[in-house]
Amino acid sequence: VIQLTYRLTQVYAKKYSHGLYFETVLVQCLIIMQTKQTIAVIEDDEPIQRMYKFKLESSGFAVCCASDGRAGLEIIESFRPKLVLLDIMMPIMRGDEMLEKLRQTDWGASMRVIILTNLSKDEAPHGLRFLNVDRYIVKAHHTPSRVVQLVQDILKP
Repeated sequence: VIQLTYRLTQVYAKKYSHGLYFETVLVQCLIIMQTKQTIAVIEDDEPIQRMYKFKLESSGFAVCCASDGRAGLEIIESFRPKLVLLDIMMPIMRGDEMLEKLRQTDWGASMRVIILTNLSKDEAPHGLRFLNVDRYIVKAHHTPSRVVQLVQDILKP
């Protein structure tokens, strides 16, 4: 636990030196140290990110969040969540690029991933279909409660 906190402190002190985001990461770290199943929400739209975080936490999950693909990859590497909710259109590193990098790692090759985006499947990057995604969800077609239900279904033993 102490090593995990120290590692996160080092990573985010270097990359995100402004106070608010740094505090958020430390709070997430403390939440995730509990025995709950962890979900990563990688979403650049802050109100949507907060909404899914709230809905998932209300359903008993620990949730860590990132607002771009690069930060998402770092959070996923640090926390090793059971499942990732991943947006495609994000700054710094798009979701499909992040997923491709994730699949190239030993620890991320088989991680469960739900794409949660406003792009239709026809508009999605072509290479996405080869990256082992559990579900492709268009945000406008699913309520947050339905998304939580799908997460629970995927994580059932």
